[in-house]
Order: sequence, then C-alpha cells, then structure tokens
Amino acid sequence: MPAAARRRGSGPGFGDRPADGGGALGRDAAADGGSPGGRARDAALDTARAGVFEALGDPVRRRLMELLATGEQPAGALVAALQARVRITQPAVSQHLKVLREAGLVRVRAEGTRRLYAVDDTGTAAAQAWLARFEDTFAQPLDALATELARGRRERRRAAPGPTAAADEAAG
Repeated sequence: MPAAARRRGSGPGFGDRPADGGGALGRDAAADGGSPGGRARDAALDTARAGVFEALGDPVRRRLMELLATGEQPAGALVAALQARVRITQPAVSQHLKVLREAGLVRVRAEGTRRLYAVDDTGTAAAQAWLARFEDTFAQPLDALATELARGRRERRRAAPGPTAAADEAAG
C-alpha cells in the first residue's frame, strides 16, 4: 500500500469530512433578501464558521483550546499536557493544531526553534457571532418566565395571612 494511502486512513480522525465544511450551518437564501452578493458573502462566512465548529467538534481540539485559553504555550507543553490525559503522539497533536490553525482558532509564531501557539480571537469571534444569533431566541421567553414567577410570588404574598392578620385574629 502506498504511504499516502496509509496516512490518509490514520491520524486524528478528520479525513472523512467534506472539504467545503459540509454546509451544516448554511442559512436560508431568503434570510439575506436574496441578493446574489449577500448570498455569496453569507455562504463564505457560514463555510468559515462551519470550519470553526467542525474543528471544535473533536475532544482533543477542544482540550487544546482549553489549554491555550490560559495564554500562549509552546507546542511541547501542549503535547505533554495532552499526553498526561490521553494516549496521543506528537505528530497527532501537530495535526490537531494544524486543523485549529486552518480554522482560524489558533495562531502560531516562531521563537527560535520553538513554536508558540495562542488562541486567535478572530476565529473565536466568528463562533461567538454565529452563536449570538440565538441569544434573542431565548431572551424573550426567559424574561416572560421571570415576570410570571414574580407575579406568582406577589399573589402568594397577598393571599397569605401576614403577621398582623394573625395577631388580629388572636386578639379578637
């Protein structure tokens, strides 16, 4: 078997995903008014966001993001931290870091012979922007629930005999 074919089937498990991001996060064309430029721009953004979420779909990559959330770290420290929790090789960690880099979630800089990795705020901002669309979906029902709970407490306080009503009954 050729070496390329062997490598394709091994590694961190991301060779089976479609190259275009799968379109899982695509929006309805009518949502942007149907303009050809708007659809193309939104499709490109959604594909980029899909890449972000696909990269975060792997538990090893999520752990790498958690490790990098504390600040910039050399690749060796990331490998050691992962190897303390799971069985993983240095080349596999490098592949995971590459996927995170290509998704725009991680940036790398060279310092001598070391490679220092850090979270790239641009990629995380894209994920946050996509998730922000859902904030209003939950905000209004939760606000209505809070109002109803407050109304129920107020009605129970009015209906319950207070300390002065109990004292009046005892005196009377």
